[in-house]
Amino acid sequence: MIQVEKRRMCPHCRAFITTDDKICPYCGLEVGPQAAERRTSSGALGGLIPHAHFTTVMILLINTGLYAAMVLHSTKTDARGGGLDLDPQTLFDFGAKYRPAIQAGQWWRLITAGFLHGGLLHILMNSWVLFDLGAQVEESFGTSRYLVFYFVSTITGFLASFYWSPALSIGSSAGIFGLIRSSYGAMVRSVYMRWAIYGLLLGLLPFFATDNAAHVGGIAGGFVIAYAAGTPGYSRLVERVWQIAAGIAMALTAAAFVQMFLWLTAAK
Repeated sequence: MIQVEKRRMCPHCRAFITTDDKICPYCGLEVGPQAAERRTSSGALGGLIPHAHFTTVMILLINTGLYAAMVLHSTKTDARGGGLDLDPQTLFDFGAKYRPAIQAGQWWRLITAGFLHGGLLHILMNSWVLFDLGAQVEESFGTSRYLVFYFVSTITGFLASFYWSPALSIGSSAGIFGLIRSSYGAMVRSVYMRWAIYGLLLGLLPFFATDNAAHVGGIAGGFVIAYAAGTPGYSRLVERVWQIAAGIAMALTAAAFVQMFLWLTAAK
């Protein structure tokens, strides 16, 4: 006879409880199934994409699609016409953070910049970290919180960059840095904190064009929003609030890209 393991760990006090417990008998926290357990087990696209990676894969597909469009666009604006190192004009056209443009009213660049990458190595490195870290956060906190974490961290990251430097800046690393505080578990978080420290140190080297202001701003936004989220639990009212917040984040992101497209069309 096979016995099913019913023990699990309380997300707040780390005490062992059972899967039948709705309230932790040690700290009184209302607990429920983790985000991953509340989904069906089949996954998306016939199981090709696990649910724990679904939202992350969607973000990566958007990033990749935009990068491909930028490479095609660069063949018209840059004589080099290569994807390894995109030209500044292409980055600007697709919504890079640029202080004078934002001051002129192009607020949407604080969002669109987080989905753009300047070269092949840039997008590959960020995609590798996001695929791993994003799944950790989504599995622990659920899709709604994950989207809000990523959205807020992206904006705070490029706001910090806006005040720090007038130069062009792009990359998903602002949102990625914000997810580090949200990664569940001290051991997992420590691994990515070391990665963040290495990234910040590399940004101090003159031959790495890294926007450390965006990274620090992303971390700051991640700390604030993760603190507001608290420990993963389950309440229908709280979940509804996070779903609304995620919907607002997606709507603002869509509006930002619509503004970018309209501006790019008018500029031609």
